[in-house]
Amino acid sequence: MKNYLEFEKEIKDLEQEVENLKSPLGSEGIAEVDTDKIKKMQEQVNDKLQETYKNLNSWQKTLVARHEDRPRANYYIKNIFSNFTSLSGDRYFGDDKSVIAGFGLINEKSVLVIGQEKGEDLDSRIKSNFGMMRPEGYRKCIRLMKLADRFKIPIISFIDTPGAYPGVGAEQRGQASAIANSIQCCMSLKVPNISIIIGEGGSGGAIALASSNKVIMLENSIYSVISPEGCASILWRDASESLKAAEAMKLTAKDLLNLNVIDEVIDEPVGGAHRDSDLTIENVKNSIINNLKFFENMSGAQIFNHRKNKFLKIGRDKGFSNVSELSNPELGYSGTIKQKIFSNFNKNKYIFLAIGAAILAIIVSQIT
Repeated sequence: MKNYLEFEKEIKDLEQEVENLKSPLGSEGIAEVDTDKIKKMQEQVNDKLQETYKNLNSWQKTLVARHEDRPRANYYIKNIFSNFTSLSGDRYFGDDKSVIAGFGLINEKSVLVIGQEKGEDLDSRIKSNFGMMRPEGYRKCIRLMKLADRFKIPIISFIDTPGAYPGVGAEQRGQASAIANSIQCCMSLKVPNISIIIGEGGSGGAIALASSNKVIMLENSIYSVISPEGCASILWRDASESLKAAEAMKLTAKDLLNLNVIDEVIDEPVGGAHRDSDLTIENVKNSIINNLKFFENMSGAQIFNHRKNKFLKIGRDKGFSNVSELSNPELGYSGTIKQKIFSNFNKNKYIFLAIGAAILAIIVSQIT
């Protein structure tokens, strides 16, 4: 049974009509199947899908990214890599089921594969903690990334998480330091690492593994520092303002490619990756192969510098400082962010000067 999103009601009704026409049983028993009518109805479904998915807003794309039928990391690993051998444990505490990691082959080339796994049904989702990794998960990834670096094996990561697990136990075991160490490990590698955001790329839980030479997003995936609901709760004190937050956050693949935060967008079938998972697998596999070829003749130092320069460049050419007009009366500002900063400084310059003088006086008193 297909699961439909709230904006897919018309598509659901049309597809239900098609299914009814395909059924050989009518109201009076056996009925003849009208193939011409089915064909016309299917064309209507395709047209409606094209029309709907061509005009998705940021919040609707967020819903598609979270769709429960969307292919998960385990599905990509099984269908793209051969001879995959899963490895477990961080050698400190235990194994984290929210991340699958191990070595496999793609086009007869060895790679380390890391996949944040949300699960496909209730039992597997509970087992994998809905894709929210704990410290032992990040430490497992660090252990294996260092192993891959030692043997010059490229790293492929599938990102799909609402964020790192925020529980007390995770914090007690060093969640923040585990994420920081994972980012540091990713940035220090001398082998190419490629990250593909297949659903949600949420907060530090995602960037811990997506500090990569190439960050790639599926067309209907999202990548952000916080969820739209969380952002709306902070800014407007109202989680129902998620659409407004999603639009402002620039979390879609198209927006992030335009800002040079990511490097590539992989096309999805019309209606999302879950409507034709085989085509999605083919597109993702081709992207991985092409990006691995890009690094084939690079030395370790060149790969390291490529990654470093990529992140240093983010925000230099395009960014919010270059946005010509950023107006939002509801938030109480208009004009560029740069103009807003200078305007606030001029209005409150005496307050800033007083604070500065007080700080300077404290420093002088401590020295003397």
